[in-house]
Amino acid sequence: MTTAVEENVDATGYSARHLSVLEGLEAVRKRPGMYIGSTDSRGLIHCLWEIVDNCVDEALAGHCTKIAVVLHADGSCSVADNGRGIPVDLEPKTKLPGVELVMTRLHAGGKFGGVSYTASGGLHGVGASVVNALSARLDVEVDRSGHTHHISFRRGLPGVFSAEGPGASFRKKSGVHEGAAIPRTRTGTRVRFWPDFQIFLKDATITTDLVLDRMRQTAFLVPGLEITVTDERPAEPLHEKFRFDGGISEFTTFLAADPPICDVLRIQGRGHFTETVPVLDDLGHLVPTDVERDLEVDVALRWGTGYDTVVRSFVNVIATPKHGTHVQGFDKALVRVVNEQLRAVKLLRNSDDNVVKDDILEGLTAVVTVRLPEPQFEGQTKEILGTSDATRIVNQVVGKQLKDIFDNPGKAQKQQLRTVLEKIVAAAKARIAARTQRDTQRRKTALESSALPAKLVDCRTTDDRSELFIVEGDSALGTAKLARNSEFQALLPIRGKILNVQKSSVADMLKNAECAAIIQVVGAGSGRTFDVEAARYGKIILMADADVDGAHIRTLLLTLLFRYMRPMVEAGRIYAAVPPLHRIQLINPKRGQEKYVYCYSDAEMRRKLVELERKGVRWKEPPQRYKGLGEMDADQLAETTMDPRHRTLRRIRIEDAAEAERMFALLMGSEVPPRRQFIIAGASEIDESRLDT
Repeated sequence: MTTAVEENVDATGYSARHLSVLEGLEAVRKRPGMYIGSTDSRGLIHCLWEIVDNCVDEALAGHCTKIAVVLHADGSCSVADNGRGIPVDLEPKTKLPGVELVMTRLHAGGKFGGVSYTASGGLHGVGASVVNALSARLDVEVDRSGHTHHISFRRGLPGVFSAEGPGASFRKKSGVHEGAAIPRTRTGTRVRFWPDFQIFLKDATITTDLVLDRMRQTAFLVPGLEITVTDERPAEPLHEKFRFDGGISEFTTFLAADPPICDVLRIQGRGHFTETVPVLDDLGHLVPTDVERDLEVDVALRWGTGYDTVVRSFVNVIATPKHGTHVQGFDKALVRVVNEQLRAVKLLRNSDDNVVKDDILEGLTAVVTVRLPEPQFEGQTKEILGTSDATRIVNQVVGKQLKDIFDNPGKAQKQQLRTVLEKIVAAAKARIAARTQRDTQRRKTALESSALPAKLVDCRTTDDRSELFIVEGDSALGTAKLARNSEFQALLPIRGKILNVQKSSVADMLKNAECAAIIQVVGAGSGRTFDVEAARYGKIILMADADVDGAHIRTLLLTLLFRYMRPMVEAGRIYAAVPPLHRIQLINPKRGQEKYVYCYSDAEMRRKLVELERKGVRWKEPPQRYKGLGEMDADQLAETTMDPRHRTLRRIRIEDAAEAERMFALLMGSEVPPRRQFIIAGASEIDESRLDT
């Protein structure tokens, strides 16, 4: 039997001597992605966060009030705090100084037993040691016990450098060097590390804006903590200081981009749970033990007039961008309480379906934070909270207090909360209407086109070349039919001025025949559920008369598109046709000279007439002024407005969404006084001669 095994080993060439055991920090250098996610800029900045988070944990424990982050010109980073300082005395089992232990051993630190830190972001005990392993040089200075203590490392090994910088010669040496005497009241830790570009990609770098955003965020989450950021890399060094005493209420206001419809609602509470964790007994054995835990919940939320949703979640100040169990509890409580309130105030009938999470999240800005000892994250990068009891506790705390807020509002708050509920109901109605449209109004084939409005003159192609002209009036439609290229140009006539949707509800908009026809023909739904990929046409072109009424119709159409089909506008697929305002007919034009000259404004016509007179060219008096598209014949409309080879189109773009939102609300909204002031302020710019009076 033994012989057979030996023969098998010899035959395959694979035996125990081919197995490797990675010791200490060697595993980190071999597989860095397991610990920091990647070796590009994202992984490099994660190393900085690991050091910063240790300082923030000191602040959460009440021992640190200042943190300083410096991005040095030589590519290194340093982080300093005025916390207690990493212990420098000898750890009994390993006989190593505490600072050397936490920097060289995985899963070593003060965050496992729940004694030194009741809530912390670094829980796996690998953060500082991983950064050390991936650094060409790392220096630590600890102010503690009346002295400054120094220790340096090279790729995870303790020792002494002969000079500044990572390129200096290095000698291995364990232990901490005790430096100058300092006042015994002065404590803190300073860590400076130089990334090892044997590990990181050569172009890996730390972006200043990311650091500023993260430090600003941390200052919001830890009220009273002062954080400074200095970037010495630019020619003019940057220096920023952050300190906020308002906590996550102030953070919520900072994150919100739209005007509020209610004040920030603050919810705070706590809960208890029992967790079974392995604990070392006196013999050094891991024994499953039940441990009582406290979980603190702190939530701030407010609704605004917009449609975008911003929900940020944190665990012990660590951002969880992919959320986790704490946000699951928040969502459940929010949906349950809002539905109960909607039925209590009769905004939902018993026969109506419940509103869903997406309806409630429309226009919501919220910050959800929890603090607990030893949370369970999914992975070292801590993007998802996995502690299952967080769902139950957050659900209970948010549910109870949010219900109390709705049941017992203040005098000013009562109308605000009513407005919030009405907004949610409106979002639900829009979702249901859009779902119905999406299910029934996809692009129809030639055999199915009878489901589309009868007045639609469709085109044959189905590719991105297709264009939908929304035409003002039936008279223009007749000419446009003859002027279009039926291969890729479709026509939809509208009668008069459509509904101003800025001042109307979703239900009123859908009842309006013209608005409903436009949404049906585009075939991609409306509102939050609008799917730009399902749009039946590559371009939507607004073709109205070149007069004041035409401009008004164009504005009403743009209001509809901005409110209910914004992705089309953002994608640059909305255009305005530019029909001519005047036609000059030349008398006896020269060979090669066009018989007709088109002008698109009064000023252009005057300039053209002066130019023709200077050249001795005669024209028929008076030049024709088009009162509408219907006055053109098909050849003229095609040449000037519809033929892609000759026409001029104006693309409608959103360069500033917030400013566009404000302008639509000003010009088309229900608030009259601001619009009156806008008109009065701009009255002096109007050419009175162009007024049709």
